[in-house]
Amino acid sequence: MGTVFSFDVRTPGFDTTVLDDAVDILQDIDARFSTFRDDSEVSRLAAGTLRISECSEDVQWVLRRCAELTAETDGYFSAYAGGALDPSGLVKGWAIEQASDLLCMAGSTSHCVNGGGDVQCVGWAGPDTPWRVGVSHPLRRGELATVVTGTDLAVATSGSAERGAHVVDPHTRRAPGALASVTLIGRHLSDVDAYATAAFAMDDAARGWLESLDGFRAFVVQADGATWSTGF
Repeated sequence: MGTVFSFDVRTPGFDTTVLDDAVDILQDIDARFSTFRDDSEVSRLAAGTLRISECSEDVQWVLRRCAELTAETDGYFSAYAGGALDPSGLVKGWAIEQASDLLCMAGSTSHCVNGGGDVQCVGWAGPDTPWRVGVSHPLRRGELATVVTGTDLAVATSGSAERGAHVVDPHTRRAPGALASVTLIGRHLSDVDAYATAAFAMDDAARGWLESLDGFRAFVVQADGATWSTGF
């Protein structure tokens, strides 16, 4: 997926051999969804050499969920934002959540799965100690913009600091310029990651939409360095 994944497991006595299975899941997802591999299902769909009905159940589910997210975000989240099929805005968060769910089924009650800075945290970091997730400042390299604390939470940030102008407004096909980053906090990373991407694409309209979301908190750094938040 073009990024680094890490696992931080705090559950005492947890059988860490299940981490091999989690890595296998991530590699399988990459093999089916990567836009950088010509043989992936997503690439073959985009090329017209594979029909949706011939795809795996996971690929079909992701495409249906992408369509739902497009409706939920007034079109600001789109698997076709750049013109060609690319569901990566959902897939990375969903993949992290899949790996986390596997660890939970294996008995882990306290862990954090991190994929390129987007995290799914389960339980507590330690006795009476919540997880602390640092959010990089998009305009000041090496500094933190804020620290998110909590339990059983997902945190995702969308912006241009790390990967450049890779998010575009699907309505205009241009990169937004009003915001430097949008960090969203919720329970499920598949939703949190996709909503953060949509909010960043909304530019100045993001604040009203983010304030309307139930069960989510947001921290935003504007292009001029000013910050604001919702849900805190």
